[in-house]
Amino acid sequence: MSVTLIDMVFPGDANHHGTLFGGVGLAHLDKVAFLAAARHARRPIVTAGCERIDFAAPARIGEMVEATGRVVRVGRTSMGVEVQLWAEAPVSGERRLCTQGVFNMVTPKTEGQGALAPVPAVDATDDGWLRAVETVFPTWTNHYGTLYGGDALKLMAKAAFVCATRRARAVMVMAASGRIDFSAPIHEGDLIELASRATRVGRSSVTVEVELWAESLLTGDRRRSAAAEFVMVAVDETGRATPISGWDRALETG
Repeated sequence: MSVTLIDMVFPGDANHHGTLFGGVGLAHLDKVAFLAAARHARRPIVTAGCERIDFAAPARIGEMVEATGRVVRVGRTSMGVEVQLWAEAPVSGERRLCTQGVFNMVTPKTEGQGALAPVPAVDATDDGWLRAVETVFPTWTNHYGTLYGGDALKLMAKAAFVCATRRARAVMVMAASGRIDFSAPIHEGDLIELASRATRVGRSSVTVEVELWAESLLTGDRRRSAAAEFVMVAVDETGRATPISGWDRALETG
């Protein structure tokens, strides 16, 4: 089972050359390695080390970065997680493999604890949803120890932006958000999965449905915590709405 993290390269993540700072890229890779290993083991996981990581191509400010992790090797208490970091130009869709490697993750030994399960078969099912993961660190929580609503909204809006951009291949901005209902809390340490899909494509707009799921990494318990709908609009260099290429051939419902 692989996990994917999708983020944007903002100026605060870049170096003085205008490209993604290497430390931020490594942090993305370590995070997806942790999430992939924790999902597989359902036990506490720590990073033991990684193989040599060579950066072959840059990710520039304004581009998307996609980090993926997949368990490829399992020992009694250790796992090897294959990771990749891709850069993607939002409008053209050009993708570049920035780096790849293997992170070695371990689960602390506990008396009576059995060996880890073998590597599962690859699941290539595509259900039409774009899925990306994150994990809830203490800085994202409120005084109740749950994900702060503002950060949840920010993550859902980012998922809508990525989904709409990949669908339209245009410069997209948010035009509106529909009703947002929070139905279950997300606790510190939970994995969160953002599932998004385009449900309607108009002349210059894309309507995106976003679901926010919480998952306990130790038990695997999953719950839908929030759902929302966002309307994203394609704009030109002056900020005016502009037609989406091929919009007249797009299906009204996805």
